Amino acid sequence: MNGDRIAKALARIEAASSRIETAIANRPNADPELEARYRHLRAEAEGVLEDVDALIAELEG
Repeated sequence: MNGDRIAKALARIEAASSRIETAIANRPNADPELEARYRHLRAEAEGVLEDVDALIAELEG
């Protein structure tokens, strides 16, 4: 049950990220600082999600 909730949460995060990337790509005058902040935040979030996945695997195994 928890795995399903986590999978759904990850899918929502990925969908939101895709919408942000699309919005950035479609902006006529993209803000380089905003794009850099987004890339940093995305990398940080991916690292945290990897940590959560590892923790879940450890708890299940």
